[in-house]
Amino acid sequence: MRRSTDRILTTHTGSIARPDDLIELMRARENGQPYDWAAFEARATQAVAECVRRQVAAGLDVINDGEQRKSGFTTYLAERLAGFDAVPYAAGEPRGSWREVAEFPEYYERYFKAAMFGAMLSPPTRLVCRGPVTYVGQEALAIDIANLRAALSGAALSGTGLAGTDYTEVFMSAALPTGLAEHDNEHYASREEFITALADATREEYRAIIDAGFLIQLDDPSAARLWGYAEAEPAERERRVAQTVELINYTLRDIPPEKIRYHTCYGINQGPHIYDLRLRDFIEPMLAINAQAFSFEVMNPRHMHDYHAFEDVKVPEGKIIIPGMLSNGANWVEHPELIAELTVRYAELVGRENVMIGNDCGFASQAATKEIDPKVGWAKFSALAEGARIASKRLWG
Repeated sequence: MRRSTDRILTTHTGSIARPDDLIELMRARENGQPYDWAAFEARATQAVAECVRRQVAAGLDVINDGEQRKSGFTTYLAERLAGFDAVPYAAGEPRGSWREVAEFPEYYERYFKAAMFGAMLSPPTRLVCRGPVTYVGQEALAIDIANLRAALSGAALSGTGLAGTDYTEVFMSAALPTGLAEHDNEHYASREEFITALADATREEYRAIIDAGFLIQLDDPSAARLWGYAEAEPAERERRVAQTVELINYTLRDIPPEKIRYHTCYGINQGPHIYDLRLRDFIEPMLAINAQAFSFEVMNPRHMHDYHAFEDVKVPEGKIIIPGMLSNGANWVEHPELIAELTVRYAELVGRENVMIGNDCGFASQAATKEIDPKVGWAKFSALAEGARIASKRLWG
């Protein structure tokens, strides 16, 4: 994995807005309606090529396919893993257990309806494990890899860092089993058995991405909630968190850490965020995961001060942090000077070569979501690249 040896490198967390006509093909596909399969695949291939071109033009260094062919987290998992049934929510059934939702129920009722569940391509469902978990996503992953390779064939991989002319490295995103473990299990005798089966199944996708020559980004929002044990007694929390980190490292066995990026977010986009953990609360166990780079939220008013965590915590030798410098919960375009200022603060604490900058979370985690206007999203990426250039001048002279 490239480091910021002579300038601050830029990247993002994966999901970028899909074209409207591709979204409509996805909508028909997800709802079991007639659709033109060949037209869907051709449009997805074209969308990946356009997305790669625009990332390079915006000045991003480490790029991906924008997750253009994926419509959302649940659909992606249902497509790649056997053993799960997608079960519709019953009327009135709660769709989130966040403490903050209970504190602000009226706000979140409106928010979920308008921005999250209301923006999904098909009625929201939960995954229930009712059989052995196995990986069945080989064909879908092969298409994703082929689309990305085709898109990259027209770009130059020189690493010179000239915005709009090239890129430095390429990654693909995948889910970690820690998040899947929160789904209902009706098949395995214990949570540990369930999670181990998930780890063994998802690992096949990880290996295939690495073998294709790409970095892999593992998406795991659970880390920022201490993997669900934040409210446990300290001794029990420490034990459970250590078990989870051990499981993640078991999943990543024999995969070179320098090929792995680990991303966590705080799970809710626009909202009060008053119950978020501090970065200081989870950064140490997260850094114990056998990955090289770690991506987390910053550009949220509840977290802009979290760089202070690194006054106490030393980044292990060889590891990289990727603080998010673009909000995924607001349609402002962050000022490059602010991005530069925060980047320099992190660099002064952990070393400039150990910092890469990105965004807080995907701009379109659900394909139909318009929380971040697509045009605003591209303007944000351009601001990120400009902020990195300003920071680089300050850090390297």
